[in-house]
Amino acid sequence: MIKVGIVGGTGYTGVELLRLLAVHPQVELTAITSRKEDGLPVADMFPSLRGRVNLAFSAPDKADLTQCDVVFFATPHGVAMAQAPELLKAGVKVIDLAADFRIKDQSVFEKWYKIPHTAPELLEEAVYGLVELNREQIKGARVIANPGCYPTTMQLGLYPLLKAGVIDAGHLIADAKSGVSGAGRKAEIGTLFSESSDNFKAYGVAGHRHTPETSAQLQRYTDQKIGLIFTPHLVPMIRGMFTTLYAKLTKEIDNAALQALFEEQYKDSQFVDVMPFGSLPETRSTRGSNMLRIALHRPENGDTVVVLVVQDNLVKGASGQAVQCMNLMFGLPEETGLQQIALLP
Repeated sequence: MIKVGIVGGTGYTGVELLRLLAVHPQVELTAITSRKEDGLPVADMFPSLRGRVNLAFSAPDKADLTQCDVVFFATPHGVAMAQAPELLKAGVKVIDLAADFRIKDQSVFEKWYKIPHTAPELLEEAVYGLVELNREQIKGARVIANPGCYPTTMQLGLYPLLKAGVIDAGHLIADAKSGVSGAGRKAEIGTLFSESSDNFKAYGVAGHRHTPETSAQLQRYTDQKIGLIFTPHLVPMIRGMFTTLYAKLTKEIDNAALQALFEEQYKDSQFVDVMPFGSLPETRSTRGSNMLRIALHRPENGDTVVVLVVQDNLVKGASGQAVQCMNLMFGLPEETGLQQIALLP
């Protein structure tokens, strides 16, 4: 059994980890930390876990995380980098769901996240945890940088086109929407029911933290300079993410060949569903599951390819993807504990 610790178990990604790991056949939940909720039974805060998780939250200084095999950080940016070195020395693997290790360039990280990086020696070692593109590297990793939710949709939606060299990499557009849970479980006016319900708005238009992360990863797959315009939006739903990608074709290619690029790339990736050409995926088709669905369009058979990508921002966009990485790190089939079918209606 894999002994698992979770740092920051009271947020949405934390409770999603608990939901998934509580029924994982190879996991023993060992410690769940929360300074504020020290001593509170987890099931008292999250009644959905009654009978599944019998642990209580413990203050970080009371939890001996060095006895774990792997520790997930479902915490604000900056926490994992402070604690990871000590855990790694003790032989504990680390999976960070925040952004501490996503950006290799320390100066770029500090520019966008406005905090100093206290473990720069781990930036090069950390493996970016997008399983479908980094499967082999993840298997041998000690530190995983779990991808952002938006970047997951953008990278999986654009990778086959960049790999084939059939689009203009300098003029990519991502028009993305996320449910309110993407903002986390903190009290903020903008995510109050009366503020977000019956409303639709863009944010981060001048620049979003997921842009440098996505651009740096996409740059690995092309010799062209990546140019990405990314505009996120907040939609009045709890879970779900819908990203519409636009790219200009630079080579003659028919629709069947375009479709084949995606089907061939993801034929062995059971959490990426390449739908028939012209399909219209819906966010509810992934709700509560680790599935990401992709559909291709080509308006008027012109030179623009449109890629529609949907996922649950808390599962494939966060905690499910982290569990997928853990499975590979410990030699398990990556689908272990992640076979939940999407909730409908």
